[in-house]
This record gives sequence, structure tokens and C-alpha cells, in this order.
Amino acid sequence: MSAQSSTPSEESFDFIPVPIQVLPRTASIPVEPVEQYQTHASITPGYIPGSSASSYAHNWTTPLSVRGRHLVDSFGRVCLPRGVDISGSSKIPNNHDPSTFPLSHREVSFLNRPFPLEDAPEHFARLRRWGLTFVRMLVTWEAIEHAGPGQYDQNFLEYLYQLLRMMSNFGIFAYVSMHQDVWSRYSGGSGAPAWTLEAVGFDLTQLEATGAAYLGGVMDPGRDVDRGRWPTGYQKLASSTMWTCFWAGDIFAPKLEVIHGGERIGIQAFLQSRFLQAFDEVAKKVGNLESVIGFELMNEPHRGYIGLESLHTFDYYTELHLHDCPTALQSFALGAGHSVEVVHYVRSWPFPTRPWRRARRNEENANVWRTSGPTQGRCLWEMHAVWDWDERKDAPVALRENYFWRHPVTHQPVNWYKDSWYPFVTHWASRIALFAGPRKLIFVEGIPNELSPPPWPPHHRPKNFVFAPHWYDLQTLFTKTFGNLSYNVQKLSSGTFPLFAIYWGVRGVRNNYSLQIRNIAESGYRALGEVPIIVGECGVPMDLNGGAAFRSGDFRWQRQMMDAMLCGLERNLLSFNLWNYNPDNTDEKGDHWNGENFSWFSNSRARSRPFLDGLIDHGRHQNEDSLDEGGRLLDVIVRPYPAKVAGIPLSFEYDSRTGAFAFSYANPTHSMPQAVRTAPTVKNPPLYAATPLSCKESEIFVPSALARGRRMIVKLHPSEYVYDEERQTMFILHRNDTPGAVHTVQVKFEPPLAPVRVPFFSLFFMYFIPMLTVLLAMVGHQLLQ
Repeated sequence: MSAQSSTPSEESFDFIPVPIQVLPRTASIPVEPVEQYQTHASITPGYIPGSSASSYAHNWTTPLSVRGRHLVDSFGRVCLPRGVDISGSSKIPNNHDPSTFPLSHREVSFLNRPFPLEDAPEHFARLRRWGLTFVRMLVTWEAIEHAGPGQYDQNFLEYLYQLLRMMSNFGIFAYVSMHQDVWSRYSGGSGAPAWTLEAVGFDLTQLEATGAAYLGGVMDPGRDVDRGRWPTGYQKLASSTMWTCFWAGDIFAPKLEVIHGGERIGIQAFLQSRFLQAFDEVAKKVGNLESVIGFELMNEPHRGYIGLESLHTFDYYTELHLHDCPTALQSFALGAGHSVEVVHYVRSWPFPTRPWRRARRNEENANVWRTSGPTQGRCLWEMHAVWDWDERKDAPVALRENYFWRHPVTHQPVNWYKDSWYPFVTHWASRIALFAGPRKLIFVEGIPNELSPPPWPPHHRPKNFVFAPHWYDLQTLFTKTFGNLSYNVQKLSSGTFPLFAIYWGVRGVRNNYSLQIRNIAESGYRALGEVPIIVGECGVPMDLNGGAAFRSGDFRWQRQMMDAMLCGLERNLLSFNLWNYNPDNTDEKGDHWNGENFSWFSNSRARSRPFLDGLIDHGRHQNEDSLDEGGRLLDVIVRPYPAKVAGIPLSFEYDSRTGAFAFSYANPTHSMPQAVRTAPTVKNPPLYAATPLSCKESEIFVPSALARGRRMIVKLHPSEYVYDEERQTMFILHRNDTPGAVHTVQVKFEPPLAPVRVPFFSLFFMYFIPMLTVLLAMVGHQLLQ
């Protein structure tokens, strides 16, 4: 352990000093504490920072609870954990066979997804070394119940239990997320078992022939047939029908019933009960583990057809249009065995896509509805008189244009959030509390690409609620290109003129990402009140710019994009999970799902296996350099961050070029504030805490790779600190207990990290070309007037 403290010679520090101040005691609506906090040794006189030998910043061995917008530990410290999603490989069974897909779906196995138990210590030791000890563990419904309704894969559940239990040895905690994309692998994504589609009446062998689903990206998971095409599956017949039946089958598909357990029940009750009981099995199996901090109901839920105002169109700004894009009405006709012309979209600029041509599909007149199924070969929506086929016009016709917008009986508008999502979340959360106990955190997100859900009624907001939205640079994901220009998709979606949504250069992309992430956070606070917000997914494609980095070894653009994204998260003081840590990733096959390639670690890139002896020893041996082998972008991913704060975090900024960082936090206030009518913001968090803190020591993760061989220059006053390189932790003990007092921590290293030098031609493209583009666009706009 190396003890250091600030001296007069360090007063020439480069950061602008922030004087200690007392903030106003007004904040927001107070939140009552869950319990009295434990007493930390740091409040006793003579305590030396870091003398709690078993502790380190990124070690999570005590449960966390919710206090307002923050997660707090047993000492009342605000915790800002960060970690990874494990893993993209969990979407695909280990015995997937492209030649037989989608047949033999009841015999699949997800054992060793994401990796074998014998390899887990290596992976967990690696994540601990990198400070990424907050895991979002992916589990699919198919992995649990693939063999048939009520037939649970006990071997997989036992594997999951052993894997999660092992995390405790490394100070890692996890929340288990029931993962899905586009409903199921059998509708082009991941998640639900195949028999759910069969229960509705779909013929799995005719899904692609009828345009009911796009299966190319899951049939051959490593093949990038048409980059970024898989999300269009949400609008296709199979996925949209399944979601509609799941959420509102009683309203929109009352004629569809299934026989289960000798009883005839509606399709909504059947699908929801099966999903919830599968989740019960997970909660019962792993809910008692200390390493399991909570559960997430569902990854990126979708409303299906619910709320669709017209059968003739989808919203271009919220639903991706690419390749064949049949309307709902056209999808009904195609699935029912009719040949229909549909619009084919291609990529474009400044808008992502544009219509290119019309193409006739299903010329073989395939029918996706099984004659032996519950609809007896008829389209489900034709059964409900939503549409019909006009023989004279040789075209489909809408009989009930706004069928999915208004309740067919009451004629009242149907709101997916209010009528479906909120009640379902409440019911699921009560079951989690029953099987896993009342302390588990409840992670919930809304529809992807929507800033936040509408106002969430308090009676439908579960205890220990955590809002867990996702954020990606959608423009980059869609084009798989990144350079000196970045685009604010939020502005484009709101109708902003494209030129006003362009950001230039390194500083521009940082500001762009920070703004988008701040909008998500603050809209969440407005809709949900003071609840914790954790970004459950965020990531960077490794195959940018045609996979050039795989050939050259130069990942500069991925590094710049990752750094900007992490900077945006840090500026908004958000915890997050990076998508994704996938040891099975390869340059050629990516993450083995729909052509995606996001994992910044790959076993195929590791030259050797690390020496594992002693890696389980709590917090020690974190300086094992061989663990870094196979990693990419580690110089920007593995970075300092405040993990446990004895106060309210106010700001954090890290400069990946030099290694310097600055952090400020405030003592909480304990007097009851007056309610303030201003909108909640990131920069002005509530300072009120009903229960005084019983800890004065904060813990900041500072990677040994950054500190090793460099002199750490720290500026803080009147606090004390100790940096322990072996535990990769800076322990800070503040002395000023005044309510609202602000503490600042400023750190730099000598010598600094090598600054990034941008070549002349990069500067040319960074500034001159964008300015020329804007000028030409303005001239063109004037000429068109």
C-alpha cells in the first residue's frame, strides 16, 4: 500500500480549483430511507484511509438499496457500479445447427452459455481487474423452457446457479435479465421458445417464405447478410402478432384459445402464465444468492400492433424501414398465402433509408398458418374481421382500419403502457418478492428508442424500482461507419433539419453523446420521479468501417467512439453495463448472432491463458497482466470512476488522453427541504437524506495499469487519501461534515498518458470537409426555393 497526501508543491495543479462551498438545502421530494445504516470505522477519530483491509472500490459484498435516484450501500454511500452484459452468445444454443433450423427446437441446449463453469474464474478475475464488476446476466425463456410448456431445463438452471454463486468470490454482483429480441429466435431474434409461435398457429417452416419473419441472421448467426436488418422483424407478422397476443390477446384476439392442462384458456393468459412461471423457476433457483442483486423483467419489450393507428403504415421515425417493409395489412395477406407487392427500402442520406422499388413477394402462395393449428389455417386477424381479401381487386382490404388503436368493444384508445405494461410489471415484481425476497432490485425499461415511458403511476411502481434504458449511437449501428462526423438521432427523429444534428470532431462526438444520454436520464426523472437510472446496454461495434481494424490492428475509431460514450455516461453520473463481454467472439463471426460484433474481448485474440492461482483471493492479484490478453480498447474502457461515495456525486470527468480526472461530491443535508417545482436535472441532484451517513470514506477505482510507474498528483483539501495499487482503489477521507459542503478531488499523473496526435489529413477531414458539406447543402437548399 502506498500512502500519499497533497503537499504545497502540488498547488500548481492544472484543473481549475473549486472552493468548498455549502449548497442550498432545497432539493426535491424527500425519500424515506429503507433502514438505518451500519457504522463505518471511518467516523472514529484517528482512522487511516484504506485501513479496512477487505474493502476495495469495485468489490460488492453487501446488498444495495434504493434512496431517491441513487443506489446506496449498507453505510449509506452512493454507489455507481459499472460492468458488462454477459453475453451475446447466450442468445444461441450450444447445439445450434443451421442445416436443421428451425426444426428440432425442443432438443436445444444452453448449457455453458455464456461460458463453461471451469472457465468462469478466469473471466471473473478479468472483469475484477478491469473494475467491471456489475453484471447484467442474460437468460432467455427458450433456455429455460424449450422442451415444451412446463418442462424446465433443470440442468441449465443448476448451471446458472453455480455460475452466479461463483461471482461472490470476486466481489461481483449481477442482475438477471430475461432477454429477448423480436420475440424469439424463430421470428428472427432471441427469447421465447418455438412452441409459443406454434401455440398461436404459425408454421415455423413457412415464416421466411411468407415474409412473416427474417431468419437469415439467426439461421447462420455469424453471417452479416444485411447489417442492422434484424430490428425490422418487430414490424413483421410473426413478432407483431406474438407481442399483441401476449399483451392484449383478450382484447384483440379473443377467439384464439389453447388447450393447456385439460382446460381451454385464452392466448394472453396462456403466454403470460407460461412466461411468469418460467421466471419463477429462475427466481426460486438463484434468488437467494448474495451475488444476485435483482432481476430485469424483459429486454427491450415491444407493443406489437397495439396502438397502431393505420394498417397501411408504420411510424418511420420509431420503426426501422429497411429491405422489404410490408405494412400490417400486406403482412396479413402475405401470411395468408397471397402474393403482394411491397415497398423495398435501401440505405440513404441524410435520412437513414428511402423507398427504392416495389417488389412482389410470396409468389409461391405459401401459407404461414398451420391447418392443424388453433386457427385451422386461417389468418388470426382475418378470423377477427380485421381484413379480407378482395378477389375482384386481387388485393387485401382493411375492414377495421383502427382495430389496434381502439378497444373493439369499448372503442376507447388502448394505451400499451397503461393497459398492459404497468400492470404486468406490478404483478411480476410481486412474484419476485415472493420467491427471491423483498430486497431484490427491480430493473425495468421501456420501448427502445423512446426517451422514457409516460408518467408512471406510483401504485404501479414496484419497491426497489430501477429504470434501465438502453443507449446506442443508432446512426453508427445502422451504417457501421464512424469518422469525424456524428449525428444526433434524437434530433433527427424529432424533425430537426439534418445539418443541425451534425457534430464534428472528438469534442463534438463527446458533446453529442453526452446530450443524448442526458436527455434519456432527465426524461426518466420527469416520468418516474427520483429513481435510480442505470443504462442496461451501451456499446460500440468492433466491425466499423468495413472491418478495417481487423486487418490493420488500428482500432482508433472504435476507441474514439467508446471514449465518447463513456464520457457521456460519466458526465451524467450513470451506472451502466457495456454490451458485451463475449469470449466466443471472433473477427469473422462476431458475436454469433445476426451478424453483430460488439465484444471488445475475444478468446481468439488471447495469446495465452493467464496463471490463475490465487485469483480468487478477495481483491488480491488484480495486477495479473496476462488477464488483459484478448482485450481491445482497454486503454479507454478501463478507467477511473467513483464507486462508493460518502456523499452525493455532483460531477465526474476523465481525460483518457492524459489519465487526469476530477470529481466533486457534496455532504447530504438532513433537514426537510421544501418541494421545488423545477424539473429534475443531472447537474442539480437532490441533497436530502433522511438518515445521516455513518461513513466518511469514499472509494474510487483507479486502475493499476494507469497508476503503475507514474507519480500520482492529487489535489484535495482538507481531506486525506491513500492509494492502494494492489486493490486499485483510492480511499478518500473527508473532514468537513457541514451539510451541503462540497468536496473536490483532482488527480493527474506524471508522466501523463501519451496524448492522441491527430494527423494533418485527419484535421482536414475533421473541419474542412464538414464545413464544405454544410456550405454546399445551404447553397442547394437556396437553389431549390
